[in-house]
Amino acid sequence: MSFDLGPKPLLGYTASILARVAERRSDAAFLAACEADQRAATFAIGGELVVLKKSRNGADPLFRPEEARALAPTAESVFLGLAGDAGRFGIALDPEATKALKGRPDLFVTDLRSIAVQGLVAPEHLAPLAEAKALLAWHARHRFCANCGAATNVSQAGWKRECPSCKVEHFPRTDPVVIMLAIDGDRCLLGRAGRFVANMWSCLAGFVEPGESIEEAARRETLEEAGIVCGEVKYFRSQPWPFPMSLMIGCHARATNSDITVDREELEDARWFTRDEVALMFVGRHPEGISIPPPIAIAHHIIRAWVEEGDGVFG
Repeated sequence: MSFDLGPKPLLGYTASILARVAERRSDAAFLAACEADQRAATFAIGGELVVLKKSRNGADPLFRPEEARALAPTAESVFLGLAGDAGRFGIALDPEATKALKGRPDLFVTDLRSIAVQGLVAPEHLAPLAEAKALLAWHARHRFCANCGAATNVSQAGWKRECPSCKVEHFPRTDPVVIMLAIDGDRCLLGRAGRFVANMWSCLAGFVEPGESIEEAARRETLEEAGIVCGEVKYFRSQPWPFPMSLMIGCHARATNSDITVDREELEDARWFTRDEVALMFVGRHPEGISIPPPIAIAHHIIRAWVEEGDGVFG
């Protein structure tokens, strides 16, 4: 049986319009010229919050660099890349001062998840916003050297921190996370965590451990969380997830047993759903009112691929 769920939505925080031009990050003259250019713009981020300008057409996340600095006390500023010939930057605002901006009538202050789910900004801004938020979150957590404890200095336009004491160089980190849909014939395994919104079920997920391949991590996490053993694991696609700085690695996995044993410390519940049931979730007609994650999340796309292609997801 085939299912037509209509046009495929965009995957959130992907397809960036920016050229990162990493080779120019140490070019002080280039960076100064970029910031001085009237086309330069920056995203203003205070912890988990993003500051937007209200406009007739909705919300605009881009500020002139001097406008962003006038919003609140600032910390690091990072160079994200070029949009055409125009520089794009991210600037860290003091989180508490950012919360206070919620009272200004000309601004809209909210979190990045809400911006994506509600479509508050043009899609072209989502990937650069994710880049800015993740990079600034790394700076907020790595101001001191992990080797000797000394305060570190920012270099390469925000893409490196250097320790003046022991000379160790620190680079932005990304935490790999496997997110997988276990499949047993015409059924798939979905789980529900306590942090989820009411009635939402999703793929299982977990961090990749040191010395572990993607396939091994997908099998281990599925076994640990639901007691399901998986054989073949097929990579699907990936998504940057800036909460705070992860890379979601989407997979489909073949289950080799069907008896579920839920790890209640990780999940509220886990169960098998048929393709017919899951197809109803996409159109909001599941008899129990169960839903799946929104299109900004890679889980939505992993599940949809299986509903539309069935066993074809394994190639």
